[in-house]
Amino acid sequence: MARVGRIKLGSQGLEVSAQGLGCMGMSAFYGAPKPEPDMIALIHHAVQSGVTFLDTSDIYGPHTNEILLGKALKGGVREKVELATKFGIISADGKREIRGDPAYVRAACEASLKRLEVDCIDLYYQHRIDTRLPIEVTIGELKKLVEEGKIKYIGLSEASASTIRRAHAVHPITAVQLEWSLWARDVEEEIVPTCRELGIGIVAYSPLGRGFLSSGTKLIENLPQDDSRKYMPRFQPENLEHNKTIFERVNEMAARKGCTPSKLALAWVHHQGNDVCPIPGTTKIENFNQNIGALSIKLTPEEMAELESYAVADAVKGGRYGSEKAANTYENSDTPPLSSWKAA
Repeated sequence: MARVGRIKLGSQGLEVSAQGLGCMGMSAFYGAPKPEPDMIALIHHAVQSGVTFLDTSDIYGPHTNEILLGKALKGGVREKVELATKFGIISADGKREIRGDPAYVRAACEASLKRLEVDCIDLYYQHRIDTRLPIEVTIGELKKLVEEGKIKYIGLSEASASTIRRAHAVHPITAVQLEWSLWARDVEEEIVPTCRELGIGIVAYSPLGRGFLSSGTKLIENLPQDDSRKYMPRFQPENLEHNKTIFERVNEMAARKGCTPSKLALAWVHHQGNDVCPIPGTTKIENFNQNIGALSIKLTPEEMAELESYAVADAVKGGRYGSEKAANTYENSDTPPLSSWKAA
């Protein structure tokens, strides 16, 4: 198997594997946590294959995914990887709160460093934007953490174009993480061009549509009750019936090309440019091997156009998240002006 190549992520000096590994599903949200020895073996297999860009967050578990990564990074593995984690979402009593205040930013970073058992995080993202305070305030604290050597690079996740601009003016943003796949393309209008203009790398999460572009409606039939996808609008019966035609068309084209639909859908994301790093998550070594196989699939402009015609913006029914979370996505993540900030 060919080793995975490297790309520059953003213009601040971070270099990562051309494809990353999303670690969330190992511990949270997609059913019960998976057995720890199996997940450590998978992470080690990924690193040996050249996938060294590992993505986690303090909310995955919460906390258990970072602890898992901490264990997997022992024995010299830490030196081989680019480690990304996130802060900003707190889950308490079934309620979610988004925080970006300086004291919280610092406390969250210290806690992640302990759980990961590292002295520096390579890429530290604000997971969701705290719209109660100016983005400049949050980035100001992250900048201090860079100066102190606790983090190397700063990232944002699910931020609007204007928030990205304002953040970047305080301290260069290395990467913006966003949902980008054949069936989640709303970022192409404003957010992707803004990142490119500013020299910010793009990290595409859920590049396989949370598994839908790998297995279509079969995915939903086999999900356990405690899998968060069961409750997402796109996977509800009234929307799924409509959305399944997208998968069927991708599947037909994959058959013509002699590859799996997941490889084809992932190759489409890779073809968006060498400033884009998709981070498909998986808990199985065979699926991981499939995913890195996408790197060797070549798509012509005609094939790209054909794939895109299956999933034009209005072809997908249902939002990316349910209403409770919709408030935390980038559609309305602008923060108040800095002049409004009164330090507590």
